[in-house]
Amino acid sequence: MNADERGWSVAGLCVVALGCAPLPARGGQGPMGGAGDVARGRAVFVAREGGHCVLCHAAPGVAVAGDVGPALGGIGSRLTPAQIRFRVVDITRVNPDAVMPAFHRTGGLARVAAQHAGRPVLSAQQVEDVVAWLASLR
Repeated sequence: MNADERGWSVAGLCVVALGCAPLPARGGQGPMGGAGDVARGRAVFVAREGGHCVLCHAAPGVAVAGDVGPALGGIGSRLTPAQIRFRVVDITRVNPDAVMPAFHRTGGLARVAAQHAGRPVLSAQQVEDVVAWLASLR
């Protein structure tokens, strides 16, 4: 099993190498926070504030969606939760040319409004929730 498959090292990589927001102590099942919640993850995916992933990604059970990014139906069968988390935290580590924002990185970003500087788009718990929902899409 490699470091990415274990998941916890991805969170450590986030803090050390990527300049992501500090992560809370591991008290729950998720390496970035408490255990992810599928219902909350879906809510973040479609929410106008925060994620709003639905602007670019189609997903099962979501009626109105964009098509800029890949459709996410079956992603839980293709990627592990750690691999999904790695992409949500900072997709540019997988694809430097991605238009998707780094949802939990705070350093090295351009054109960030002053009131949002140093703050991730999604909290560690929201990342875990989105990962739980996406991992459930089989």
